[in-house]
Amino acid sequence: MFRRLPLRQILCLLPLLVVAVWVVKHRSLIGSGARQMFTANPYWLLTAVATTGLGWVAVSFARQGTVLERLPARRLFATQFAAGAANHLLPSGIGASAVNIRFMTGCGLPPARSSAALALYFLAEATARMGLLLTLLLAFPEALRLGPLLPESVSGTVVAGVVAAAGVLVAGVALVGPVRRLVVRFLRTALADARSLHTRPSRALALWGGSLAFPLLQAAGLMAVALALELEVRPAHVLLAYLAATAVAAVVPAPGGIGSVDAALVIALVAAGAPVESATSTVLAYRFITVWLPLIPGALVLGGLVRWKIV
Repeated sequence: MFRRLPLRQILCLLPLLVVAVWVVKHRSLIGSGARQMFTANPYWLLTAVATTGLGWVAVSFARQGTVLERLPARRLFATQFAAGAANHLLPSGIGASAVNIRFMTGCGLPPARSSAALALYFLAEATARMGLLLTLLLAFPEALRLGPLLPESVSGTVVAGVVAAAGVLVAGVALVGPVRRLVVRFLRTALADARSLHTRPSRALALWGGSLAFPLLQAAGLMAVALALELEVRPAHVLLAYLAATAVAAVVPAPGGIGSVDAALVIALVAAGAPVESATSTVLAYRFITVWLPLIPGALVLGGLVRWKIV
């Protein structure tokens, strides 16, 4: 009986089954985030939903900027939307990476080129994110104070040191043993492709513009939720809190950042001056919009892409 079931149909249903199990497991967290939204300003919440959608557009531009070949725009966008769901099945972005490699390979790129494009995307995205974070830390050095969590003497400089140390730790873990050789090989190919890509202004603009726009749009979504819940924190400080929190949370390879990102965002918002209760409500509502709301539609799109042999 089971042998008669086509493998591709099983793979189409697998994302939905995994998502269903995950939703049941985290139903209390999802319910808390949903309840926070009933008391919020609906217009700012719609703004948060819009910035989340634009974030997938920004990622699509960045992915296109990693290859010279023109990728089909609609399929590229659908793949980024589906990759968000796949990212919640495996830790450290492995799910999204696998979906994108399959998509690029299906578009005719050799596996080595697809892997190099993936490495270039991560390099550009990390560079843009850290550049934004350091710029904001220099512009607002006293923005992040951990208040009751740490002594008042803790400043943005100390936070910057912690973030930098976390980045060094991640890089050090990634450069150990066989992983180091794999990363070095990918980076060499990615840097070789990068030289070719930067001779095409349209590709360079897509790569760096998308890499800069994505974290800014994600942070704008958090700012919109903060305004919807009347969180008394300056928008620039919310942006800085988001960038610092996601940089630190990257050390913990949790699927979809569940737990690590949530805790880091709450701590960062408290450090920016928000009460603990208000910060928790803001993060729950924000994560509901950016993680849980698109999860089932993303799984449906992922199943469709598998069925149509796009990934």
